[in-house]
Amino acid sequence: MVQVSVIGAGTMGNGIAHVFAQNGFAVNLIDVSAQQLEKAIQTITKNFDRQIAKGAITEAQKQKALSNITTVTDIGEGVKNAELVVEAATENTELKLKIFRQIDEAAPSTAILASNTSSISITKIAAATKRPELVIGMHFMNPVPVMKLVEIINGYATKKEVTEKVIELSKQLGKVPCVVNDYPGFIANKILMPMINEAIYSLYEGIAGVEEIDTIMKLGMAHPMGPLQLADFIGLDVCLSILNVLHEGFGNSKYAPCPLLINMVTAGKLGVKTGEGFYSYGAGSKELMVGERFRK
Repeated sequence: MVQVSVIGAGTMGNGIAHVFAQNGFAVNLIDVSAQQLEKAIQTITKNFDRQIAKGAITEAQKQKALSNITTVTDIGEGVKNAELVVEAATENTELKLKIFRQIDEAAPSTAILASNTSSISITKIAAATKRPELVIGMHFMNPVPVMKLVEIINGYATKKEVTEKVIELSKQLGKVPCVVNDYPGFIANKILMPMINEAIYSLYEGIAGVEEIDTIMKLGMAHPMGPLQLADFIGLDVCLSILNVLHEGFGNSKYAPCPLLINMVTAGKLGVKTGEGFYSYGAGSKELMVGERFRK
């Protein structure tokens, strides 16, 4: 059984642990917060229960998958036997560099070190280690148990054999791997974030309201979710962080984040995670309410 270590027990980390465990991998789920790890296991359990309700898995398969997950609060202990480490910490460059220095020291010298980053340079992350040829991007989409895509990002020094191994592992998870090169935003966010930013600019400039913008993109372009609602689900702070990476990386003003987005993040209106963004997410309510300040 391949030993996988996942660092970070938030939304992405617990989803990544879920799919590896469900597909027979031994997983160490690592987070400095024991409380966050407990919450992650509860989330994973609920997501397995949803799969059972849909007839996708059985109760026995759920129990087997849960038994494949071990929670760990110490990074060194959690990666010491890993064959693959997947970092899924907050989208913060300095934090990721610190983590990669730690895992480079503690993980076996042959272990592949992957980052779930959605925009930060894999080459930069790899340069923080003594094994840049074994560092790669493995960008899962949210929600991980549902979404099929894995964006695989080659750093400048990533070995072909490492890329091939990660492609094969992704297929074993039932995912569709797509390989891209290491430039700001890669492909997914290089295309997605300017669209979201333009939607925010359209609202900021008074061209249309929240519901109108999202409805036009859903019904006119067959998007399953409008760009403003999607931004709320991603997290407006994450959107701002990625746009800043694109803006700084390419030096092109077309990636400059909209002032409205900057103000909302500064005010702590980050979307679903805070209960309010372009929409309001009432406690216990399944209704999506457009925020009062955006009503015409």
